Amino acid sequence: MTYVIAEPCIDVKDQACVDVCPVDCIHEAGRILVIDPEECIDCGACEPECPVEAIFPEDALPAKWQAFVGINAAYGQGVDAVDALVTAYSGEHSS
Repeated sequence: MTYVIAEPCIDVKDQACVDVCPVDCIHEAGRILVIDPEECIDCGACEPECPVEAIFPEDALPAKWQAFVGINAAYGQGVDAVDALVTAYSGEHSS
């Protein structure tokens, strides 16, 4: 995987990153946008466009958001798989 969309995107889903992606690898799930690691070409165009700073190169992803590597990768299994993982993450990290 190259880039990862993390927790700040949950329930925000700003589409600025989608607009600049040259390969259309950013997809919308129920509560979050995800980057399909099979489609991403590691160009980095999306990262500076995110208004909530939710996009990171995988090797720079904060440790507290490591679960989002799997959440983004789950896109290959379908949106329902992504949604289930986001729901589980949100339940574990709610105040």
